[in-house]
Amino acid sequence: MASRVERVEFFFDPMCPWAYQTSLWIREVRRLTGLTIDWRFASLEEFNRPEGKRHPWEREIGYGWTPLRVAALLRRHSMDACDAWYLACGRALHEEGRRPHEADVARELLASIGESASVWDQALADATTHDDVRADHERAASQYAGFGVPIIVFPPADDLDTSISGTEGRAVFGPVVAPAPMGDEALALWDLTVAYTRVRGLYEIKTPKTDADMEHIQRAFTPYLTGRSWQSVQNPAR
Repeated sequence: MASRVERVEFFFDPMCPWAYQTSLWIREVRRLTGLTIDWRFASLEEFNRPEGKRHPWEREIGYGWTPLRVAALLRRHSMDACDAWYLACGRALHEEGRRPHEADVARELLASIGESASVWDQALADATTHDDVRADHERAASQYAGFGVPIIVFPPADDLDTSISGTEGRAVFGPVVAPAPMGDEALALWDLTVAYTRVRGLYEIKTPKTDADMEHIQRAFTPYLTGRSWQSVQNPAR
């Protein structure tokens, strides 16, 4: 079944620890199956913006928004460069507790993936990078009813009518998993996720979190919880 899906869109915000784990998993699926991933942007700062607070594009620096602007500039030249930047940001924040929205860290990360450190300044000087991020975010919110990340959009299945998958494909929030499964376990989750998209009227499957689960999640997210400089609208580990 999984071999029938050759391409997906993946909406991310580098701030999100869950999206980072899912991105590691989808990269493993790509390695094992040849899947093509088109990286798209969605902003937790905008999804969770309190009434009256400035939009992220109205602020000089955004925790996730500004790294997404860098990703937007890189994506114009190469999806691979966007991929490498997201991976570098994710490792920095979610594994090392470093902050990719800070200029010095960002320039170092750019150099680590073979890009000029000046890309940071170029992205911030180019107001149209706001437009790129906003366009993706608004598509995630309006077309797919997005409320957070990760969002994976699957193409319409050939043998299903569009009332099931939609003319633009079916969006899945998640899978929400930590740590990212690898190898055969990654493929098992991939088959499960593909199957999920093929069931009419299925909107959610969820595992309740025990105290032991919460302790596991907190351990997995310790670098992120240490490194972040923002408040979450939810309990940090949830």
